[in-house]
Amino acid sequence: MNPGTAALLAVLTLTTLWYVWRWWRIERARAPREPRRPAGIDAAIGFGTNFFDTLGIGNFAPTTALFRLLHRVPDEQIPGTLNVGHTVPVLTEALIFIAAVRVDFATLAGMIGAAALGAWFGAGVVARLPRRAIQLGMGVALLCAAVLFVAANLHALPGGGEALGLHGTRLAIALAVNAALGALMTLGIGLYAPCLILVSLLGMNPIVAFPIMMGSCALLMPLASVRFIRAGRYRLRAALGLALGGIPGVLLAAYVVKSLPLTWLRWLVAVVVLYTAVLMLGAARRSVSAGPRSEYPSRTDPAHRDTAQPRP
Repeated sequence: MNPGTAALLAVLTLTTLWYVWRWWRIERARAPREPRRPAGIDAAIGFGTNFFDTLGIGNFAPTTALFRLLHRVPDEQIPGTLNVGHTVPVLTEALIFIAAVRVDFATLAGMIGAAALGAWFGAGVVARLPRRAIQLGMGVALLCAAVLFVAANLHALPGGGEALGLHGTRLAIALAVNAALGALMTLGIGLYAPCLILVSLLGMNPIVAFPIMMGSCALLMPLASVRFIRAGRYRLRAALGLALGGIPGVLLAAYVVKSLPLTWLRWLVAVVVLYTAVLMLGAARRSVSAGPRSEYPSRTDPAHRDTAQPRP
């Protein structure tokens, strides 16, 4: 392992510790407005989505679909809950894959840094967006995710080349696009599939996408998540469940299962995600006439209970 990679792993480890400490400090100082003990269903969602995330499926779109179908999280709090809850499992993935997969360090570090910078600015915007804007954004994002799942099954995505790094103009393109992907990720748009397409189009070996995309998420998500935590724009109990269930899911996938035939799973996820996108866009259309009231109990509502009320 070269010194640069070792230093990057040390930075990610320290980032993990800083993130957990910052999360704990902010919530400890805040008056509790909901139960803090994670629910089993959220831990199960975290385990399953991060298990398949480690194998390359991605966890944002499936988690959004499950949250929406099970009425676990208000729409306007889904982006924050995704980022806050999946941060530690993704940091775990990044530590594993950066240590295991060889990739040019300048390309790896540059793309990770660009994604983190994009996320820092993106989170500040998303944390202030109204519910309808988030519903529209996530509905479009889920439609794009469904298309990518279908394209992967039909082998319509670029196959890539053999390069382990980028230079010159191609590196500049990669940095700019990854910064944009980092900003979009704060809206709940997963970075994995677009990043895989990006590195493949630029002629890199698709396997190097794993440390790049996981490392990008591992650095950008803590920065973005702290902004969501400060704003209270997430569901604490659900995020804790994702984090606690996600870590064993990552370890099981990385060290025990390692690979699975995922084609049929991608078809299933595509159908569920497409259905959820239609629901999300429909909710955005209805909210025009319904006014600013959320469909679910707000975290700031003292009368909130973890179980969401049925929609009218």
